[in-house]
Amino acid sequence: MKFMFNATGLPLQDLMIGASVYFPPLFKAFIPGFILWLIVHRLLRDWMYSGEIWHPLLMDLSLFALCVCLGFVMLIAW
Repeated sequence: MKFMFNATGLPLQDLMIGASVYFPPLFKAFIPGFILWLIVHRLLRDWMYSGEIWHPLLMDLSLFALCVCLGFVMLIAW
């Protein structure tokens, strides 16, 4: 008796292959970006929350997005 199970073309297999291709670079960029954000946030925290600039939470979120983008650039460059 021969058991032949060929799962080619099934949606679950496509989902698994797609997840392994597209998700890890984002997660890899998130880690150095988060560490960079922790450092930059600590340095700029007093200035951001002093009221001299626009809404501090939006500035913090923008800074986080820029740090994750920089983490992604570092991931590509190195």
